[in-house]
Amino acid sequence: MIMGLTQQEKIWIEEQYTELLKVSKRVKTDEDRDLVRRAFDMANEAHSNMRRKSGEPYFTHPISVAMIVAQEIGLGPKSIASALLHDVVEDTDYSLTDIDRLFGPTIAGMVDGLTKISNVLDKDASLQVENFRKMLMTMSQDIRVIFIKLADRLHNMRTLDSMPEYKQVKIASETVYLYAPLAHRLGLYSIKTELEDLALKYEHPLIYREISRKFKETEEERNAYIQEIIGPLSNVLAKENISCSIKGRLKSIFSIWNKMQTKNIPFEEIYDLFAIRIVFDHDDDFPDSKARARCYHIMSLITDIYPHHEQRIRDWVKNPKANGYEALHVTVMGPRGKWVEVQIRSRKMDDIAEKGLASHWKYKTNEKGSSGSLDVLIETLKQSLSNSEVDSLSFLDDFKLNIFTTEIYVFTPKGEIKKLPKGSTVIDLAYEIHTEVGNKAIAAKVNHKLQPLSHVLHSGDQVEILTSDKQSPLREWLNFAVSTKAKSKIKSSLKEERLHNIEKGQALFIKKARDLKLNMSHKLFKELRQMYDAPNKEEFYRKIGIGVIQIDDLEKQLINKKSIFAKYWKLSFSKPKNQKGLDQKNTYVIDDLDNKKFTLATCCNPIPGDEVAGFINPNNSVIIHKKTCHNLNSLAAKQGDKIMTVKWSSYKLLSFLVGIRIEGVDKVGILYNITKAISQEADVNMKNLSFETKDGVFYGEIKLFVHDAQDLDDLISRIIRIKGVNKVIRTEDSDNE
Repeated sequence: MIMGLTQQEKIWIEEQYTELLKVSKRVKTDEDRDLVRRAFDMANEAHSNMRRKSGEPYFTHPISVAMIVAQEIGLGPKSIASALLHDVVEDTDYSLTDIDRLFGPTIAGMVDGLTKISNVLDKDASLQVENFRKMLMTMSQDIRVIFIKLADRLHNMRTLDSMPEYKQVKIASETVYLYAPLAHRLGLYSIKTELEDLALKYEHPLIYREISRKFKETEEERNAYIQEIIGPLSNVLAKENISCSIKGRLKSIFSIWNKMQTKNIPFEEIYDLFAIRIVFDHDDDFPDSKARARCYHIMSLITDIYPHHEQRIRDWVKNPKANGYEALHVTVMGPRGKWVEVQIRSRKMDDIAEKGLASHWKYKTNEKGSSGSLDVLIETLKQSLSNSEVDSLSFLDDFKLNIFTTEIYVFTPKGEIKKLPKGSTVIDLAYEIHTEVGNKAIAAKVNHKLQPLSHVLHSGDQVEILTSDKQSPLREWLNFAVSTKAKSKIKSSLKEERLHNIEKGQALFIKKARDLKLNMSHKLFKELRQMYDAPNKEEFYRKIGIGVIQIDDLEKQLINKKSIFAKYWKLSFSKPKNQKGLDQKNTYVIDDLDNKKFTLATCCNPIPGDEVAGFINPNNSVIIHKKTCHNLNSLAAKQGDKIMTVKWSSYKLLSFLVGIRIEGVDKVGILYNITKAISQEADVNMKNLSFETKDGVFYGEIKLFVHDAQDLDDLISRIIRIKGVNKVIRTEDSDNE
């Protein structure tokens, strides 16, 4: 039985309305307040008999989302109203028509973009991907939709404790794969950071707790060091009459973990745990050009006090990031020989850095770094969504690759600058110049040297595209095209070619069937398609059109249809044996070595004892991945309904191949001591080993067989105790045997 609101809850909800108005800086007029009030009352009434998994009134969620939209992103009254109403159409009896009638088409459009679709036309597509695609389509018309969706996701992540573990993993993976990078692309640094940290908390709770503990242990020492650096900076800036705030900014837990993973180093070896941020104040009408000049002036004052690292200056004042981020970063040598990054920003730059592209609306300027960044993002979105392939998962990978990347700058022969995604090739530049240049491109001169279309470009390259009227787009170009624009144009051209071949093949088939005076039934046509491995009629016609299916061979099959099809029918439609279904809500326990329903993923090579999760294959088997596996995160983000909780059962009957990497000081007998510890003391079999030395330091890689993660940890502990060994880490580039 669903319980309505208690009197205490009603009082709390009304208090939240007052608080919402207090933090809504852009709700200024009576008309604005009336709009928010009406949306608040409608959503409150609609959700009055609903509760969240935690037991709280459901309306606490729309209120919290609206708070984030107003306070942490800084949007206006229509966005706040849409945030309050975002679940009304999906979860209650109200329709989109009701929203349109009561609040107008703009708010109805935003609510529609935020409402999940109830079914998917493509039965093979992931529901998560289709929801994301729909939201992006709406976003390309009104970008406020994505800001509200990110607020929605942030509150869901903040309250994920009440969900079962398999849903926590699904939602966390989806968050770190899609929503955190999207928040970064929109410049919402604070939200991006919190989403990543919360995702790590639920995907890898032990890692999250361990890094949090180490942060706390070093807090007092770290704060003292920050104050030691800030003191001289405050004095010199005060002498220059520069009003500013100076404070330490701690790296996020996720970024620390990511650095530990990519560099294979422990927490203690990460030197840049924090940065110093200087934000100088100014009037609202302070020109951007003067703000940039002041950044450089402050940097000169800082480097007079602390020596700087010339290779570690990041100038995003002169060339802002695609998400609108502007700041000047310089790394200096602080007290006691420690490198420290100092970030310099104006108040406006800081506002945009923390609240993202939404903050551009508050500044009416056409100078560099203004709302043009929003226009670029929306145009990129439209290119991603137009001419996208049917395969939803391919669409998502393309979108993520292109919209979340950094940029390079290249020059045309005339000296014109072109901005491209990092990793772009010659073909990307060709399409950036003009669609016809891309369609006719055959090669390029890069820095006066002939290069193929697949050549990767770098900042500063001067490129001349070579074309031919006989050239046309090739499918192979998609293998090395990077930019959204190039991929979209290539796919569009190939789609036109495909339609042409389908029409050609259909005409040839109809003519041949008429010549043979055949009455082609649906059943017979389906069997014929299956013979040629064509999943649908379009593919069947296309194969005829391009000559893969020869018309003469097709004629023979049609003439001999009775005997051939009778045999083929029996082969094609034999029913598979029934298999017991798998349910992601249940924990899958790996305890039967003869059970063929699971396989270990070769991308991450899990072994018993590792934290793992399972992906349910279409053939009803389970692929086991380590929870740290990037492929698992990608699968969970796109097909979270197929991710299930997996637990190892303890057994010692099967050995698993793993790799370890060893580094240390080269000395006589070191190799003997290592192999002795492995083979004799730990009784572990080795498959192969390789060692090399350089300037008195040795590097070794060994592949060996262990029963589980505990065996491996014990072995690593033995090896690290050997005199001369400095580091032992597990690698993941071996295959289980």
